[in-house]
Amino acid sequence: MKKLVILISGRGSNMQAIVEARIPGVEIAAVISNRPDAAGLAWAAERGIATLALDHKAYASRDEFDAVLAEKIEGMQPDLIVLAGYMRILTPAFVSRFEGRMLNIHPSLLPSYPGLHTHQRAIDDGLKIAGCTVHFVTAQLDHGPIVAQAAVPVLDDDTADMLAARVLKQEHQIYPAAVRDFAAGLLTLVDGKVKRSQPLAADACLRVPG
Repeated sequence: MKKLVILISGRGSNMQAIVEARIPGVEIAAVISNRPDAAGLAWAAERGIATLALDHKAYASRDEFDAVLAEKIEGMQPDLIVLAGYMRILTPAFVSRFEGRMLNIHPSLLPSYPGLHTHQRAIDDGLKIAGCTVHFVTAQLDHGPIVAQAAVPVLDDDTADMLAARVLKQEHQIYPAAVRDFAAGLLTLVDGKVKRSQPLAADACLRVPG
């Protein structure tokens, strides 16, 4: 049984997708948020999942907050940490402590469009294909070995919200699948790349007509 800790900052829709996937061999040890009012905490608690609110505003520095957060997580002895809409940049010390067992999902086809406003930037640049990426977390923001990606077409009349909604549907598919692959021992990091012992169940790429 693999123990999982999920970090959120808001409603945690990807957290919900992972919980509702009921992944075999995975125990969700806790859902943790840096915002005490995060809606995802109540959702998790209603389903009997342990929750922890750790308000980052109560700490003098990012380093101090991350040190406390790391100690709380270590006490839960997780095999994997999942960032599911966790809206804080992690310190290098925190990343180093959990590197190789921490996943994130980003709403673009990395390495393109790291950071914020990914959907509007894709539309402004005239992209025909956008998507999302599950990756192992490294000290470099929105980088790290890629586990899975899913692509969606960018339509001529898309707004950022419309594109985001279609991408989010794919996030809810590939993130639980990537966690399942990790729990099953299918993922290995070799020279900064993800290798698999069998074909990836998490691939959910869509072909764009034309």
